[in-house]
Amino acid sequence: MPPIVLDLQRTDDVRDAIHLAVQALVEGKLVVFPTETAYAVGASALRPDAVEQLRAWKCATVRPLSLAVKSLEEALDYVPDFPEVGRRVARRCWPGPIKLVVDDCHPESAVSAFAAPVREALKPQQTLALRVPAHDVVREVMRLVPGPIVWTGARRAGEPQAYTAADAVRQLAALAPLVLDAGRCKFSQPTSVVRVRDHELEVLREGVLTANALRQLSSFLIVLVCTGNTCRSPMAEVMLKAMLSRQLGVSADQLSDQGILVVSAGTSALAGAGPAAEAVAVMAQRGLDLSRHEAQPLSDRLVRFADLILTMTEGHRRSILQQWPSAAGRVHLLSRENQEIADPIGGPLEQYQQCAAQIERCLKPWVDALKVQPVQIRVRTADSPPSSGGSQP
Repeated sequence: MPPIVLDLQRTDDVRDAIHLAVQALVEGKLVVFPTETAYAVGASALRPDAVEQLRAWKCATVRPLSLAVKSLEEALDYVPDFPEVGRRVARRCWPGPIKLVVDDCHPESAVSAFAAPVREALKPQQTLALRVPAHDVVREVMRLVPGPIVWTGARRAGEPQAYTAADAVRQLAALAPLVLDAGRCKFSQPTSVVRVRDHELEVLREGVLTANALRQLSSFLIVLVCTGNTCRSPMAEVMLKAMLSRQLGVSADQLSDQGILVVSAGTSALAGAGPAAEAVAVMAQRGLDLSRHEAQPLSDRLVRFADLILTMTEGHRRSILQQWPSAAGRVHLLSRENQEIADPIGGPLEQYQQCAAQIERCLKPWVDALKVQPVQIRVRTADSPPSSGGSQP
């Protein structure tokens, strides 16, 4: 019997298709989903019969199937000791076109609650492949269905990626009775697959995200925050770069090669505004160039990407936490002695000098405490030893 193909681009109400997909998963049926990279076929992790069917079709006896989850927070239920570099990449890339493969032998992993056939399908080699798809329809199905979804790429081994629903139907035949057709996938490129270990990312397959992109995405990002991003935080930025450069024995331009990025922003900044002339002069006295600085407002992207956010005042810290409460563990007052750094704007040059000296004193303990180890990026080649990477996408 041919599958039911629901054209999401022509349906009167996409919610009907979403509820049909949820119902099919709960009933133990397989469903074909669109993603931002390629079409996938999934089964409810709570239905071992459906997972077994999916595993048999994919012949996934050694290479595991993947687990699709809603967020990094949910992923931590399955991998409580998720490596820090993996969390960093996940925070910046999920939802998105990357699958992370991590060791999974933690005694408190939620995978242990699945039936044996599901556990065997997901982690035959004590690793777990996790994916947070970015497609809105898939995310809504995942929100409504009980438990996560076990899935794999909707293609047979040796066949090309399924970038359209028609490609998926051709390769799956009648295996999945329901197909959600959202047209050609946004990227129509493979999902990037990355094996995560402590301080190491092994790119098992380059896809939408290349090894060079992952090198940037795995860097440790420090964001310094004031109000207008024209004097306090820009001065802190160039001074911190200089201090870290001296500590590491590299130039400021080479900090990114050490896995460290330093930027500044303002809670009420006017994008593109130049630095205060007095701040430029004070930094010049220290041999630092602030003249080319352009102000930028603190954004959702910066907060999400940041590993450490240092604010000039408690008011800045509260403002950030009010808007982004999930960042609580990463937002701190620059002064470890809870001293606020007053805004010198409008004051004489001496006031800027005093402000810069105070910022420098506050930065030193952070520099001493930072132990950032560069992330090693390896790209698997045909000669590399096999590594369990999960089925695609």
